[in-house]
Amino acid sequence: MKALIAFGTVFMIFVLAIPINADGKGELKKYFSKTASKVKTTESAVEKRKILNESFQNMNEALDKVQNSGLISKEDYFEIDRFKATLLEKQNELEGKNGYERVPDAQLNAFTNYVVQDMEQAVGTITISVLTLVLIIVLIILLL
Repeated sequence: MKALIAFGTVFMIFVLAIPINADGKGELKKYFSKTASKVKTTESAVEKRKILNESFQNMNEALDKVQNSGLISKEDYFEIDRFKATLLEKQNELEGKNGYERVPDAQLNAFTNYVVQDMEQAVGTITISVLTLVLIIVLIILLL
């Protein structure tokens, strides 16, 4: 009987973890989509850059805090590093740093679409734990 209860508990944990994990990634996707909406409704190129830059910085700050929390596994730590590298690449492209050509003002909306799609793909491919996703989401909400 105890074995059946233990098996049922483990089974439920795995069944419930899938939707939680998907929802966490959905929240990160919403964050990037919300940023894109702000950019597209803003007229000034300077403001568009500022919105994008702040979004990158907030996400990076949240990721740093999660990495430094000591609550995540080594695998999660390395997955977050990969995600941060993708963020940094986009920020460098926006600003024209580290060998990238600065995104022209007239192409900021298109760049925003590109960033959202790329970040959504990156979020879809990272394999971080549910706890880590929850920590990232909470920190992003607190930073906003």
